[in-house]
Amino acid sequence: MDLSNYTLYSSGLKGAETTFSEEAEKRGIKDIVYTFEGHKLARDKNTVVLDKAQLERGDISMELASRMLNRTYYETEKIRKVLQTIFHMVNSGHQVFVIGSIQEDNSVKGGTGWAVELAKMFNRPLHVFDQPNKKWFTWKESNWKENTPKIEYETFVGSGTRYLNDAGREAIVKLFQDSFPED
Repeated sequence: MDLSNYTLYSSGLKGAETTFSEEAEKRGIKDIVYTFEGHKLARDKNTVVLDKAQLERGDISMELASRMLNRTYYETEKIRKVLQTIFHMVNSGHQVFVIGSIQEDNSVKGGTGWAVELAKMFNRPLHVFDQPNKKWFTWKESNWKENTPKIEYETFVGSGTRYLNDAGREAIVKLFQDSFPED
């Protein structure tokens, strides 16, 4: 398997996204970090700075985002750009992996939840490691089902919480080990 054909998409934030990128780099997997002017990154290798026109292609109504995530997002320029950046990540990767917390309403806590909702809308294979439960879940038939996922597509997204705990970190490492076992 030629891992140089694989590409991870993230937004370079501390926590889960940095860990996904580090694990990809160890294996020679390309790592593309989408960002925008003025966004502070924990990992700034292989960045693609999205310009105004590119960001606008990922534009979404803040009212719709609030409704889909069952929380209130106020009209701020930074939040809008973050959501637009997440659009580009999910649009670029075929399979989506997220580290976070699944809520009772099946959404995922925080801005990470937008990647989850977009993956659902785009019908992407979607996997969330729920840190509180220390388990992976896959979105199937409009519900979360416990699963042990593997990276099965050459383009994939690694996103998640900035507050990565040991279980989340171990889940990312194991995901890469299980997906790309060393001979």
